[in-house]
Amino acid sequence: MKDFKASSHRGQYHGNYADERIWDGARSSVDEDLECAVAMSLSEQDQKGKNVIGKLHEEDEQLAKALQESYPFAEDEQLAKALQESCPLEEDELLAKALQESGPLELAEDELLAKAIHESLLESPPQNRICAGCNTEISPLKILRRMDAIWHAECFRCHACNLPIKDHEFSTSGKHRFHKSCHKKPHPPICDVCKNFIPKNSAGLIECRERPFWKQQFCPSHEHDRTPQCCSCERMETRDRKYLLLDDGRKLCLECLDSAVMDTNECQPLYIEIQNFFEGLQMKVEQKIPMLLVQRQALNVAMDGEKNGHHHMRETRGLCLSEEQTVTTISRRPRMVDNQIIDVETEPCRLIRRCEVTAILVLYGLPRLLTGSILAHEMMHAWLRLKGYPNLSPEVEEGICQVLAHMWMESEIRSASGSDVASSSSSSSSSSSSSKKGKRSEFEKKLGEFFKHQIETDETSAYGDGFRKGNEAVLKYGLKRTLKHIQMTKNFP
Repeated sequence: MKDFKASSHRGQYHGNYADERIWDGARSSVDEDLECAVAMSLSEQDQKGKNVIGKLHEEDEQLAKALQESYPFAEDEQLAKALQESCPLEEDELLAKALQESGPLELAEDELLAKAIHESLLESPPQNRICAGCNTEISPLKILRRMDAIWHAECFRCHACNLPIKDHEFSTSGKHRFHKSCHKKPHPPICDVCKNFIPKNSAGLIECRERPFWKQQFCPSHEHDRTPQCCSCERMETRDRKYLLLDDGRKLCLECLDSAVMDTNECQPLYIEIQNFFEGLQMKVEQKIPMLLVQRQALNVAMDGEKNGHHHMRETRGLCLSEEQTVTTISRRPRMVDNQIIDVETEPCRLIRRCEVTAILVLYGLPRLLTGSILAHEMMHAWLRLKGYPNLSPEVEEGICQVLAHMWMESEIRSASGSDVASSSSSSSSSSSSSKKGKRSEFEKKLGEFFKHQIETDETSAYGDGFRKGNEAVLKYGLKRTLKHIQMTKNFP
């Protein structure tokens, strides 16, 4: 209820906005003119309110009803407050503030207001939200928007001091947030696995483990807490990024999975590429040797069935068979559900001995580049047997086989970088038909460098020392002269 004063006479206006208006008190001609003007002004204001409400009713019945019940407002501040409560988002706060500062609204402005409110409600309907910090609901009036998420103000905390961040400006490192002042202070490195600060040991020193090639650093405890690592790139699985679980217990990171070869048919183009690579080195294998992609269990069974003592890495990934066996091969690419391999279809394959080599077996589920280097290694074993290189020592045989795997990997890396393939022109010409080969991602290029680095830095006697001696001989005398010397002396030159 508002009181109005006119001359020396007093009167009160009674009634709601759309109700009949009644005045009490004495009247004069001046008072009557003034009263008439006031009544007309009120009528115009009422009509504006009706127009706004009518338009809002057409656009949003619920909002129109709320405005109608609360109108008239004593001051524009009440209008801004009502708008803020109905649209509590940051954008609507700015709208309410702008309305408050703009003073009384004209009809055209009211129309724009109705439209703006309706569009805002359509885009962000008022409802409870989930806090990214505590995973509980947030009242619409307590929402804090930060880092593409919403938070309780007390949940948006500094990762260093654990106090709420109230400043509009803050720093981030990965998924962690910091006060600007805290981020400038020296703090322990963050573990790439658990995403926490790497703790100090009993001596008060920060003890950090690292995968040298990938620069992945982690807490020492993860070496003993059964944290999985990728069976290909050997990076540790992180808490926020789960790896694919293969049916034999191995885990494969999603980047390596992108180029993984999963069944025998899928691997055939890559096998043809390896054969062409050998032909380009004047080392063509005339015999047709079956190549099968198999599970870990089948590979281990086949290895146990070999009478000749072959030497393999700590994780057997390939095998050159010389005995007749029945091997279970993967006939169709398995399905993946919820980061897990299911429905692995296999079939038995009877291998008949037609020459010194009955088949080449390779472990399934490895990236194309790793699969190719394993094929090149096992193909060299087959070539040595077929060409009359019997009874070589593990260091010489495994070493020269690693040299061929390394040469193929180098050719792939050069091909990816646009350089000429030094070893074989036919190798690059056949690359377009190879399995999973196309425009390589930056990760796959990096992965090729990792596999090459693994061969070069292997610490075992047969694979590591054998490679380094064999590679030195090939670089000095060439591949052809080195092989001739091995055939005659069973040693590297």
